[in-house]
Order: sequence, then C-alpha cells, then structure tokens
Amino acid sequence: MNESDMLQIKVPASSANLGPGFDSIGLALDLYLTLEVSPADKWEVISLTKDLEQFPKDETNFIVQTAAAVAEKYNKELPVCKIKVASDIPLARGLGSSASAIVAGIELADSLCELNLSKKEKFRIASNMEGHPDNVGASIFGGLIVGCQIEEEVDVEVIHSVDLELLAVVPTEELLTKSSRGVLPDTWTFSEAVAAGAISNLLVAALLSGNYELAGKMMIKDKYHQPYRKSIVPHLQKIEDHAIEFGAYGVALSGAGPTVLCFIKKGQTSTVIKGLKELLPNMEYLPLQVDFTGSEVAKNVLPI
Repeated sequence: MNESDMLQIKVPASSANLGPGFDSIGLALDLYLTLEVSPADKWEVISLTKDLEQFPKDETNFIVQTAAAVAEKYNKELPVCKIKVASDIPLARGLGSSASAIVAGIELADSLCELNLSKKEKFRIASNMEGHPDNVGASIFGGLIVGCQIEEEVDVEVIHSVDLELLAVVPTEELLTKSSRGVLPDTWTFSEAVAAGAISNLLVAALLSGNYELAGKMMIKDKYHQPYRKSIVPHLQKIEDHAIEFGAYGVALSGAGPTVLCFIKKGQTSTVIKGLKELLPNMEYLPLQVDFTGSEVAKNVLPI
C-alpha cells in the first residue's frame, strides 16, 4: 500500500433466516459498515459513528484482529494503518453487524496483503469464523443467499432476482445472539424435523419463483426458532398479527432478533409504517432495499 493510496471498504448489513431458513438463508440490506484505510506509523482506529466509540482504537479492534488472523493464515503480515470506521448498521439488533465486521476484516487483509482472494474464498473464511454462512454470505455476495455449512465445508447459491420492499422494525434494546439461542430446543422428533424442513424448502421455492405471498406464509409458519423466541421478542407476534393487513407479504425475525423484517408489496411501505406505528410507537422504522453488490473495495475515493 503506497503512501498516496487510500482504500474504502464497504460492507452491507444482512438479515438471516427469513423465518425457516435457519442458519442457511441470508439477505443483504442497504445499510453499510464503511472503512477508510490509509498508511500510518501506528495502528489507529477512529470511530465516526457514536455506537462504535465503545470499541478499541488500536490493533486490538475486532476488525483489525480479524484481518491479522487472515493475513497470518496466508503467511503475511498486516501493514500498519489508520482506519476511519462509520456504520449505519444497528449493533446487536439482528442485522448482521458482527458479520459485516468479519467481512470487513477479510477485505482489509485481502487488499493490504494482496491476497487476491475470490469471493468464494472470502465466503469460506468468513463462514468458518462466524460459524454459519447466512449473514456473511449475504454481506459478501449481495442479494439473497442460500448456504450450507457442514464442519469446514461451505457451499452457497446466490440469487439476485428478489424484488421486494423491506421494512426493519428496530427496538431500542439490544439482544445478544447467545441469549437468543438459549431459548431454542436441544432435540426434535423426526416428524417435527420433517415438517420444519418442508416449510423451509417451500420458502426457498416461493422466493425463487416470485410467489411472495406464499413466501410470507412460510416465514410465519417457521418451526425452527421463531415460536421459541417470541417469549423474549414479544413484539414479533403483534407484527405478525397485523403487518399483512397493512400491506406486507410476511414478516420474520431478523437473525436472532430483536429486529423484525417486513417483506412488503411495492408501494405499500408507508402504509405498513403508519399502521405499525400506531401499535408500536416506540420502535425505529427503517425502510430498506436489497443490496445486490455485496462487499466492495475502492481506491482513492472521496473521504467518508
């Protein structure tokens, strides 16, 4: 990296599961984690967003640590940099903030160490770091991804044909994934597993064919996690009960929650917001679009 070079790394947010696509389906969203990287004599991480000020400002920062681990994997040493970081992805709200940081770290190592990794290689590394492929896959590839991770082997299919309006209903409180996973069952009967799998299969088929009414129906029928998480995310039931009458195809808990993502008919987002605000006035309502680009790196762009 030359003295005159400045990198910008941009990674989209993501929503995982979409109901029954548990730990395997992800959707990229147009909220972004952005890094501005320049050469320096010592590590310095400057937070441009208030929520990020709580994180370390030197090489112990999670993004730098991720990048260093990737560099070491390829027998490289990460050059020292100054990094300005901005994000409009809410933290610990189920919108893939940790996955976007992992992807940013991988992109940082790939660029600074000239690793020339393909998107599939970045995806494999990120999935093994995160433990599942849904959020990181969406952040890397953009669009809708369906992934499968068995031990360290990861496969993915990327779909860029999804045409929906989206609305994130974001509570003020955080919900850590560890807490949300704690309410899930350890075992299932064979018949329960078959039923849950059938719902998930039909969700994917409906999304691919553009039958969004059916996709929305399958989101609400999820058996993997949403029925158990309603005890710690009580607003999910209220949104499920009313969003469709306001103009949504369906709703799903975004990742482990507490954000709920509404999948909305074209032109109906403002109507859905108006209706839900009357029921849940203390939420933040973020109209969103699908990001079809995924993570990207640019050189010598305008400062963030």
